[in-house]
Amino acid sequence: MSYKKKTDFLKIQKFSLLFTLYASQGLPFGFQATALPAFLREQGISLTFIGFTGLLASPWVFKAFWAPLVDRFWSAKIGRRKSWIIPLQILLIISIGTASFTTMGELPLLMAALFMMNLIAATQDIAVDGLAVDILERDELGHGNAVQVVGYKTGMLMSGGILVWLSSSLGWHIMFMLMAVIALIPLILVIFYRELPGDGSETEEKIKISGILNILRDSLKNPSFRIMLLFVATYKFGEVMIDTMFKPFLIDSGFNASDIGLWVGPYGMAASVAGSFAGGVLASKAGLKKALTAAAVLRLIPLIFQTSLTVVTPTAALVTAVTVLEHFFGGVLSTTLFAFMMFNVNRKIGA
Repeated sequence: MSYKKKTDFLKIQKFSLLFTLYASQGLPFGFQATALPAFLREQGISLTFIGFTGLLASPWVFKAFWAPLVDRFWSAKIGRRKSWIIPLQILLIISIGTASFTTMGELPLLMAALFMMNLIAATQDIAVDGLAVDILERDELGHGNAVQVVGYKTGMLMSGGILVWLSSSLGWHIMFMLMAVIALIPLILVIFYRELPGDGSETEEKIKISGILNILRDSLKNPSFRIMLLFVATYKFGEVMIDTMFKPFLIDSGFNASDIGLWVGPYGMAASVAGSFAGGVLASKAGLKKALTAAAVLRLIPLIFQTSLTVVTPTAALVTAVTVLEHFFGGVLSTTLFAFMMFNVNRKIGA
């Protein structure tokens, strides 16, 4: 095999692994953020309760507090990142399978299962982000981060869109079992993936927790780092608040969960893929800082349109158009942000 063919094969292998891993991580959040509010509203559950279901995704907010453990503890025999990814992927499949045996009439059990799915996926995301930092070259960041975002969005849209659309004919149990099958694919790929010692990171040695905290402390002394940290911590706030209540609003406007799943699924997925690739091109051509600024401003457009639907009579055409815009510009922003973060990260503590 020539050097070029070998390089292309390794790149495809890396991108395929990252895509499927991120897709499986998007399954719990996609169902909880998109499908669950619609299902609950159809059952007559109050908007107040639906609003509080956003707390099920709290592990994604607080995962930074236990992220140092992922950089600190791992087995050299298994691999720095595989030591976490493999067992967590197995637990994710088990938790999804467990959720399939719950019903909408057993809300406490369903909420507990969804929380565990998010906790496992969020923790695994720490390790997979670390893997991406380790194996992606600098010139691969634009395309690699596009694969990352498209994979996660695909998982979200599969569980929150396409499977919800099919749930009326497949049933609740089959919907979750299909999610488990999707999560099984990256498990097979990662088991056979050969994680090289160090694998692109600056060190193969296990860094101590104190060393990780020292690096973070020194970073916080840099004003630019503090600004970036504030941006990363807040860029999703408005989007999440609007998205959580948008589906119940559509149900109250006379649409059903199956229709919403169709709009968010095929249409939203196509727009998100296009937006993520556009974000990768933008980051490569315009530079990371300019690309991120432009993407953040453009992200306001669909959120304004979503809000405007509350003062008019929403039609299927309007909802579809807003959904397409929302997923397109969301993909642009996510890709440019992840590329910016990954470019500036200290690889010693990549996770």
